[in-house]
Amino acid sequence: MATPSLRLGTRGSKLALVQTGLVRAALAAQVPALAAADAIEIVTIRTTGDAIQDRPLSEAGGKGLFVKEIEDALFAGRIDAAVHSMKDMPTLQPPGLTIAAFLPREDARDVLIAGDVARIADLKQGAIVGTSALRRRAQLLHRRPDLQIVTLRGNVDTRLAKREAGTVEATLLALAGLKRLGLAHVGHAVPEDEMLPAVGQGAVCIECRADDSRTRAWLAAIDHAPTATCVEAEHAMLAVLDGSCRTPIAGHAVLTGDAGLHLRGLIAKPDGSELIFGERLGAASEAEALGHELGHELLRRGGPGFLST
Repeated sequence: MATPSLRLGTRGSKLALVQTGLVRAALAAQVPALAAADAIEIVTIRTTGDAIQDRPLSEAGGKGLFVKEIEDALFAGRIDAAVHSMKDMPTLQPPGLTIAAFLPREDARDVLIAGDVARIADLKQGAIVGTSALRRRAQLLHRRPDLQIVTLRGNVDTRLAKREAGTVEATLLALAGLKRLGLAHVGHAVPEDEMLPAVGQGAVCIECRADDSRTRAWLAAIDHAPTATCVEAEHAMLAVLDGSCRTPIAGHAVLTGDAGLHLRGLIAKPDGSELIFGERLGAASEAEALGHELGHELLRRGGPGFLST
């Protein structure tokens, strides 16, 4: 058997493997050296985030739990590139690694899965809603403080099964993942003015070693610049806020038709009692600056200690 030219590392979940398959297909289509069926090997790696199922990730160390072991494999040379969901990525990368490409972003909205109920406003009084995301919890409680929010972990199939079994009456999942799994028909998309997405939601990124010029050149062939620009703005905002899994932060940027960019962001108290929203409009070429500006505005309006309580 021929030695693969490129080894792609990924989590072993169904969604992660689908996303890695999309990356492999894009590379095979755009890079002649990777067109052969055996040119790209997919290497599955179990992460700390996959192993922890009994408590919220915010209690286990925050962001990075789905990427650390994969990045370790990059440093060790066991893989050449890593495929991640961008919303799982920490604000800053380890020295020596770089995000070299993005796939085109999928719909970033969340989906409410609650049987025949299509809107958060229509959930029954005191309904039990399962989610492990503090961002979702805070926004739900801000709109509906009567809801009972319980921790719900696991992959997409597990969470859907728990709702079907009546463990919870409703849950929320990312529409992007559902679409990639062929489950776009499940639930109802929530407007962003009711549930602002997580930073990076819907985006798939590919990471590699910064000094690996061959892999970087291959990945550049599939990089989707509009997605990279929007995520740059979102992560610049997140960097100012120093966000972690313990902090309810949301942010989403879109490009406008006049080479512009519209960034929306919010910070919240975990119990939803306070929520601060802001936005920036500007040139797409100033994506990083717009993100920094919005992050500083949210910090100023929140005041000292807002994000640490």
